[in-house]
Amino acid sequence: MKNFIVPIFIPNVGCPTRCVFCEQPKITSRSPGIPGAEEVFGIIQQAIRSKKYRRSRYREVAFYGGTFTRLPQARMVELLRAVKPFIQKGYFHSIRVSTRPDSLEPERLEIMKSYSVNTVELGAQSLDNRVLEASNRGHSAEDTIEGVAKLREMGFSVGIQLMPGLPEETSESFWHTVERTILLAPDFVRLYPTVVIRGTRLEQMYRAGQYVALGLEDAMELCARAVERFEEEGIPVIRIGLMSSPKLLEKGQVVAGPWHPCFGHLVRSHLFIKKIAQKICGQFEGKQVQVNVNPRDMGMLRGYKTGGLEDLEKAAGVKILSVVPDASVPCSDIRVHSK
Repeated sequence: MKNFIVPIFIPNVGCPTRCVFCEQPKITSRSPGIPGAEEVFGIIQQAIRSKKYRRSRYREVAFYGGTFTRLPQARMVELLRAVKPFIQKGYFHSIRVSTRPDSLEPERLEIMKSYSVNTVELGAQSLDNRVLEASNRGHSAEDTIEGVAKLREMGFSVGIQLMPGLPEETSESFWHTVERTILLAPDFVRLYPTVVIRGTRLEQMYRAGQYVALGLEDAMELCARAVERFEEEGIPVIRIGLMSSPKLLEKGQVVAGPWHPCFGHLVRSHLFIKKIAQKICGQFEGKQVQVNVNPRDMGMLRGYKTGGLEDLEKAAGVKILSVVPDASVPCSDIRVHSK
């Protein structure tokens, strides 16, 4: 039983600046603009008929892609009001929205509270002011710190979105952002490694040699270490990498950067293999082995196109002859038998 979130996108709407990396219509495969109440109603009705809805334990409607708290107030209320009947009738438990750290007027937050908004995701992207300026974010790291405090005071759950690989960011500044984020103790984090999308200012910077994009392997390692750090502090990372939208899958839309349709899976598999390799390192070196794994972890062990098995063989110095699903093996573990 998982949480069920119905995403409703409002690409770029309400944003006071245009970030150098942003191309929301391509990321979401939605045209810019605010959906009307009728469209919101239709999206929710369709979601209720899905199998995932029936199997879920906690259900939310989410407004993503723009700056929700900077919409015209009447339109903001219209969207929230369109969802309210579904909450009143018990179809959904709450609403979540995404917004900017510097756009948290108390009056707007009070309205959201009255319409069952429980979670606010802040697009912090970085907690390094130099990086924020180079990305044309239009807000500061201090705005994020103050914004989290303000939301906490009003009883909201708070998520933070970060984008490793932004202009002017170094490995040191990213880790500084990670550690500062941990001190804020958000309820969850999303990690979106920066990719260069056609039509953005970042594409111009990239082609002019003013920006160097992260490679896939570097981004995977960076995000894996960040996930480890957050989760050892009890902060779940609920998303790693941009979602795979039809527009982004079109040839030439991603110009550079660590774009992969299964990026999150790559990171999770990398972490799983690393943990397992550390456990069995030196025990079976040079031997042929059978690996038993919980069926739920089969995908993590195999990795993308069985790359996980190859990585485990290299790290542990073994030759894997077979992989056997075994429900008696605890999740996040394996059993190894020498052949």
